[in-house]
Amino acid sequence: MDYTFEAYSIPEFCAAHRISRATFYNLIHDGHAPRTMKVGGRVLISKDAASDWRKACEAGSAKSEAA
Repeated sequence: MDYTFEAYSIPEFCAAHRISRATFYNLIHDGHAPRTMKVGGRVLISKDAASDWRKACEAGSAKSEAA
């Protein structure tokens, strides 16, 4: 059976986006992390939230390059 997961755990998200866990928690502290959800005792990031976060990062990068 092949499972397609629609959410990342924090370690999976960090690995997929090549950031450290410390960076992820700094993003949370600064208010720039992707949306998260709690499922049981786990914190997950949906694929849609990850995509929205990447788009926001790209938009922020484009604004700073234009300045």
